[in-house]
Amino acid sequence: MLERGDASIAPHSAPDASEWWRGAVIYQIYPRSFADSNGDGVGDLPGVTARLDHVASLGADAIWLSPFFTSPMKDFGYDIADYRAVDPIFGTLEDFDRLLARAHGLGLKVVIDQVYSHTSDQHAWFQESRQSRDNPKADWYVWADAKPDGSPPNNWQSVFHGPCWTWDARRGQYYLHNFLSSQPNLHVHNLEVQEALLATAKFWLDRGVDGFRLDAINFSMHDPALRDNPPVADGLGRKTRPFDYQHHFYNQSHPDVPKFLEKLRRLIDSYGGRFTVAEVGGEQADREMKEFTRGPNRLNSAYGFNFLYAQDLTAALIHDSMALWPGAQGEGWPSWAFSNHDAPRVVSRWLGARDPGAFARQAMLLLMCLRGNVFLYQGEELGLPQAEVPFEQLQDPEAIANWPETQGRDGARTPMPWSAEAPHAGFSTAEPWLPVDSRHLPLAVDRQERDPTSMLALTRRLIALRKHQPALRTGTIRPVDAPAPLLAFERGEGSALLLCVFNLGEQASDWPLPAGWQVIEEVGHPLAPLSGLIACRA
Repeated sequence: MLERGDASIAPHSAPDASEWWRGAVIYQIYPRSFADSNGDGVGDLPGVTARLDHVASLGADAIWLSPFFTSPMKDFGYDIADYRAVDPIFGTLEDFDRLLARAHGLGLKVVIDQVYSHTSDQHAWFQESRQSRDNPKADWYVWADAKPDGSPPNNWQSVFHGPCWTWDARRGQYYLHNFLSSQPNLHVHNLEVQEALLATAKFWLDRGVDGFRLDAINFSMHDPALRDNPPVADGLGRKTRPFDYQHHFYNQSHPDVPKFLEKLRRLIDSYGGRFTVAEVGGEQADREMKEFTRGPNRLNSAYGFNFLYAQDLTAALIHDSMALWPGAQGEGWPSWAFSNHDAPRVVSRWLGARDPGAFARQAMLLLMCLRGNVFLYQGEELGLPQAEVPFEQLQDPEAIANWPETQGRDGARTPMPWSAEAPHAGFSTAEPWLPVDSRHLPLAVDRQERDPTSMLALTRRLIALRKHQPALRTGTIRPVDAPAPLLAFERGEGSALLLCVFNLGEQASDWPLPAGWQVIEEVGHPLAPLSGLIACRA
């Protein structure tokens, strides 16, 4: 049996206060599903405020708050009708200010979503733009004439379903939308649009937010020549949507995106101590994440879907993902997530036939050992599996359109279980907007609070360890040779060195821990299936 050592082997060194985000643990809150304060079945900002003590008790550095802005909710807040107002379903601007004050009082930074690639078709900007071809906002969205036969300008396909183009009879033109037809793309090449977006950022910075997560930012600029996207070769990947049949070279990923990000960074830096992270998906994500964060004048960090859409957890997946960010001069800082509101929960996605509780523990330890920021999705600290949502109760437009070929996003968005015995798991006094999965009840917060061996208790311990060990929070990472299916790597900071080892397989391993190492943290039995450990120099 490997012996647990002393967790205090490395002295704590506080990071630069202006870079509080480097190596931080950021807890994602999906407001619709976190806590409902007024009994309408939908989570809201006062509900979040009332439950912030839970987040603080984890030891998280910050929260990331998914959209709460005015919206018709066709894409549940990512279709914004007013960038500077709170949707009444979530509360008021004063409710947001109270949330911000409470979070800061608990030592939590607050990061909010900004969606700069598109708006709702209900936004006043679009309502004006669509009226004519010569109004003051005529060029604030991407409009194009039909081909001579009346068909769309090119072959671009939207993420959710069908072409990227919808006809508007008032303009006698098509408008671009990379997502739903109710989410028209802003023309971010237009300098007036850029200034309007920067003014939006300033509005929230003036209110005191600590940073932004930029949603789908690589979709914010298109190829002005409107060239057709080339087809994906047959046999390359599973295709469940028209979107999957193309390489998306021209409807996104324009080389001018970083220039806009530099303008945004100049504004944000004028406030000091703020954080910016880009969400970057798609086949060019690895290159774009590096571009968007290169040097001191662009974003602080970026995260993609390396883990969120990966079907299997392997040593190669971890090593390859870490190798993308070797720490070269001028390189940005990565962020990682195993679960979020757009992807099936990790416990279900990577589980297979294994024990979900044991796997959740291993995954949490692994996430806390990675080099970069950690995004922890609500319920991940409880080990929640993906919820099962019957077709007739689905809300997600992607899930409905592509059912049953995709799992959709609803199963990751069901209500947070606060109390196992309370109606609707303590989330609301009314029927929630999505059903509570009965499998989540035994994992509710109140049940785990009473159990010192629970997943919740482990999460708190691991976050504390990550904070205490500079090698884990900001140190280097180096792969260590180990026989498959073992994953091994070292984290180092100054003279401190930690060895992290995980058995990702289904059989025990007899690989001996190298001489001179002492275990300071572990989950599972040493090198048994679903185990993991951190060791320091004895």
